[in-house]
Amino acid sequence: MPIAGTGIEGLDDVLSGGLAKGHVYLLEGSPGTGKTTIALSFLRAGAAQGERGLYITLSETEAELRAGAASHGWHIDGNIDVFELVPPESLLGPEQEQSLLYSSDLELGETVNTIFENFERAKPARVVLDSLSEIRLLSQSSLRYRRQILTMKHYFTRHGATVLLLDDLTSELTDKTPHSIAHGVIKLEELAPDYGAERRRLRVLKYRGQAFRGGYHDFSIKTGGVAVFPRLVASEHRKSVSRTEATSGMKELDALLGGGIHQGSAALVIGPAGTGKSTFAFQFVAAAVARGERAAMFIFDEELGLLFDRAKTMGFDFEKMRDNGHLHIEQVDAAELSPGEFAHRVRGSVDKTQVKTVMIDSLNGYQAAMPEENFLILHIHELLQYLNRQGATTFLTVAQHGLVGDMKAPVDITYLADTVILLRYFEAHGSVRRAVSIIKKRTGSHESTIREFQIGSDGLRIGGPLTDFQGVLRGVPTYIGGAVPGIRPDTAQDS
Repeated sequence: MPIAGTGIEGLDDVLSGGLAKGHVYLLEGSPGTGKTTIALSFLRAGAAQGERGLYITLSETEAELRAGAASHGWHIDGNIDVFELVPPESLLGPEQEQSLLYSSDLELGETVNTIFENFERAKPARVVLDSLSEIRLLSQSSLRYRRQILTMKHYFTRHGATVLLLDDLTSELTDKTPHSIAHGVIKLEELAPDYGAERRRLRVLKYRGQAFRGGYHDFSIKTGGVAVFPRLVASEHRKSVSRTEATSGMKELDALLGGGIHQGSAALVIGPAGTGKSTFAFQFVAAAVARGERAAMFIFDEELGLLFDRAKTMGFDFEKMRDNGHLHIEQVDAAELSPGEFAHRVRGSVDKTQVKTVMIDSLNGYQAAMPEENFLILHIHELLQYLNRQGATTFLTVAQHGLVGDMKAPVDITYLADTVILLRYFEAHGSVRRAVSIIKKRTGSHESTIREFQIGSDGLRIGGPLTDFQGVLRGVPTYIGGAVPGIRPDTAQDS
């Protein structure tokens, strides 16, 4: 079956290629959801293939339409005709005001005939009618409205045209007549969170005789058009990969992990603020680059300039790694990004540049990107499953609430992670210290000890097991040993 692409890669993915030619489709959504932009992309995609397009506008002027296209850097000319349908002059005179015959009866027939006349004149392969709300108002009743939609459908399909009907849902929201008549229905929605930019998503409600990706898919409108981010389904992406141990480059840390992190798995670094969660993940990212692999870092919580400066003092020159093409690093604005777009960016870094180590810092920021979403865990699950199946090792950080004692994380994904690295503050001999322990590792064995670590100008240093304390993980340990334990030069290795 011939397919008419929409000109939007993500939307064609959702539609399994695009729109089957020779049918009538409904694109509905409230004003401002992006219907006109998608419709113009649809016509431009046809024009690029030599197909003539016709845009019939009943709701905005031709000048407004061309100005909207120009804002995206588009010019409507060549194979695309624009017809601005205005009420006939004979229906606007004062003599019509006292007519016993409703002017809408005349105007509806005149409007539909004018649409057909312009179609005959242009002979287009693709048609956009904007919008059905005007036809609905002129019809006055559901019966006449349905008959007019059926008349237009049969007329267009008889001529083999692919038609996109736009509906702004501004009148009689309960009238679903176009849903039953159209070959396919795409619904656009705009959500307004309490803080941050608006979020847009779409869903294919119906597509006769064609498989499509169900559910909601995030999309955005930017200069250059609409970008659709198909919902990530991890089960569709299976790849044969080799599973080896990804080491950190530090003897003590690798020993604590029983050799390293299994490649193609997810590691969660969890602890209160300031314990060094990012630093532990940095260690693995730098080690991956040193092995000649590509890595990616998605930073929610820190400005990149500050991160570069801070990391450089510990021996991690991420700016140089980025400039050399070994590291993709991106600062994510949680208030401006939807979960679907974020997953799309992560997936793009893995697919296009063969990234093998991914760092997301932090899940607190990821959660902030979707404050009114109820399915954060499912989003993370699909993303981690996808990365695992691509052989990418993922490091996630989560900041727990509190500093010592009973602490809770804003989101519990410990059961999703293959490895859990727990960081803690503890008090000993009048000073605040840090401890690390491996709580979980699905693949292979690991040390059950608790080790003290320090972060200094020479990077991360890990000492021996804290055998002289009890209750370290609670934050207020009991000292049961003799000599004061700590990190000694002979038991630590500089990074």
